[in-house]
Amino acid sequence: MSNQREQADAFLAQMDQFANMMKQSIGVPVLLDQKTGVALWWDQREIKLRFVISVEKIRKFFEALSEGKLLATKCKKSGKILFPPQVDCPDDPEDEVEWVELPKEGELVTWTVIYVKPYSFGHYNDYTVGIAKLTNGVQILAWVRETDPSKLKVGQKVKIEIVKREPEGYLTYEIVPVQE
Repeated sequence: MSNQREQADAFLAQMDQFANMMKQSIGVPVLLDQKTGVALWWDQREIKLRFVISVEKIRKFFEALSEGKLLATKCKKSGKILFPPQVDCPDDPEDEVEWVELPKEGELVTWTVIYVKPYSFGHYNDYTVGIAKLTNGVQILAWVRETDPSKLKVGQKVKIEIVKREPEGYLTYEIVPVQE
């Protein structure tokens, strides 16, 4: 198999075949978990999941991406910067927040390579995600633009870039190692 999505599809086909045998044998697609022996219902209906959620209250965040900016919210009372942006301060939901632009420089705190991807990310090659600590102390999680993780070092200077994620075609942000 050439990619994870094809492997997942092959596994699901095997499970469907077994569920069909169980339906013929006992009348229902009940399988036994190999580790626990617990009976599991194998639903053979396929769900294609798409969703729409309101982002009205953080709309400014998405509009700023198209201007090349990365925004967060800041609690007016505590000064705490909230990223991803939130409309309420977690310390006191009554406190007001304001929008602030985040710096685009920082350092790499940690990273990991994603080899086993969620089904909906199966069309991507293995990718790296990391946490960067920005110069103002805010830490962000994002994809790291580096195909060779051996080139990454804790404390390495990084910048944040707004990019168009393909093939979906939407704007997001990535951590980009700075070549020194």
